[in-house]
Amino acid sequence: MGKEIAEVGTVKIADDVVARIAALAALEVDGVSAMAGNYTSEILEKVSRKNLSKGAKVVVVNGEVKVDLSLMMSYGFNIPATCQQAQTRVKGSIENMTGLTVTDVNIRIAGITMPEA
Repeated sequence: MGKEIAEVGTVKIADDVVARIAALAALEVDGVSAMAGNYTSEILEKVSRKNLSKGAKVVVVNGEVKVDLSLMMSYGFNIPATCQQAQTRVKGSIENMTGLTVTDVNIRIAGITMPEA
């Protein structure tokens, strides 16, 4: 006999929470230097976490998520390979943390971060 789980209410996850998960997951990928803007990931980590979802747009409908990310890439990284890693990481993080299904992770490269001289 399996245990029955009693329904005690509902859980709603704000789109902004999902956007922050997406942004943090994308920033974990080597070659992604920042969300859209002029901030490096190191500076973003020091700044308030409110800014993280700036380059992430999320639409959640009926338990399905569509994510649009605007990213800054580090110079010298393969853009298609890095974007594929970011898409996989974002999809996995959102699905594991929220239980929602990610249908799309669209990435726009907003610019390249040049190394400091």
